Amino acid sequence: MTTNAVRTPSVATRIHASRHAPQKRSLAGTAGRTVVWVTLLGYGLLSIIPMIWLLIAPSKTATQLNDDNPFSFGSFANYGAAWGNLLTFQDGVIVQWVVNSVLYTTSIVVISSVSALLAGYALAVTAIPFKRTLLIVTLVAMIIPPVALVLPLFIEISNLGLYDTPLAVILTSSFYPFGVFLAYIYFTTSIPKDVYEAARMDGAGEFTTFFSIALPLSKGLLGMLAFFSFGAAWANYFLPYVLLGTAANYTLPVGLGVLFSSTPALNPLNGAQQSVIARPEIALAGLIVAIPILIVFLASSRLLVRGVLAGSVKS
Repeated sequence: MTTNAVRTPSVATRIHASRHAPQKRSLAGTAGRTVVWVTLLGYGLLSIIPMIWLLIAPSKTATQLNDDNPFSFGSFANYGAAWGNLLTFQDGVIVQWVVNSVLYTTSIVVISSVSALLAGYALAVTAIPFKRTLLIVTLVAMIIPPVALVLPLFIEISNLGLYDTPLAVILTSSFYPFGVFLAYIYFTTSIPKDVYEAARMDGAGEFTTFFSIALPLSKGLLGMLAFFSFGAAWANYFLPYVLLGTAANYTLPVGLGVLFSSTPALNPLNGAQQSVIARPEIALAGLIVAIPILIVFLASSRLLVRGVLAGSVKS
C-alpha cells in the first residue's frame, strides 16, 4: 500500500522563487508606468501643439502662413500689424468687446463664487429647513444641459426688460449649481465637524463661524470655484449671443464670431470690404481669448495648492 505524501517546496526552491518574484513585479510596474507616461505624453502633445501654432501664427504674414513651416517664427512686428488690422474692424469695436468680457466675467466670478461658498456652507453645516430637497434640486440643476435653459432665460430676461443689457449676461451666468455642490462636498469632508462645534460652543454664530473658521480654510476651494467660473463665463458664447443684440454690448467670443463670419479670412463669400483681416488676424483674435484662461489657470492653481496646505487639519 502506497501513501501519497504532500510535497512541499524545498528551501532552495523557495529562495529561488523569492529572488525572481520582485524582479517580475518590478518589470510589470515599469511596463505599466511606461504605458501611462506614453499616454500622458500623447495627450499632452495633442493639447500643446495647437497652442504653440496659435502663439506663432500672428508673427507671420498671410503668405508666410501659407508657404512657410507651420512652426517657424515670423517677426514680432507682425503682432503689432495684426493688432492694427483688427482695430480697423468696425472702428476698433474689438477693444469694447475685451472691456465687456472683463467686466462681465469679473462680476460673474465674484457673484457665483460668493453665492456658491455661502450656499455650500449652509447645506453642509447649518440646520436649514428642506436641506435634502435643496440638495436634490442642486443636483438636478447640474444635470440639466445649459442649452435647455436658454429659452426660459431669454423669456424671463425679456419680461424683466433686461434684454441687450450687461445684467442679462451677468445674472443668468451667475447661476452656478456645480459650484454649490462642490462647496457642499468640501465643507462636508475637508473640515472636521468638531471645528464647527467648537466654534458654536464658544458662542460664535453661523456668520462668525463661516468668516473666521470656514472661509480661511477654504482658499483652495475658492481657487477652484474662481477658475471654473471664469473659464465658463469667459468662453461662453451661446447665452450672450441670445441675450445681447447690439455689437457694442457683445462679449469677446460673440464679437469674434461676428468677425469670423464677416471677413474673407474664413468666409470668402462675405466681408470683401474687410480684406485687411486675414488668417494672422484671426489667429491673434483667438489668442486674445485663450491667454486669459491660461493666466487664470496658473494663478488659481497656485492658490489651490497654498489653500489646501494651509487648510489641513490634524485630528
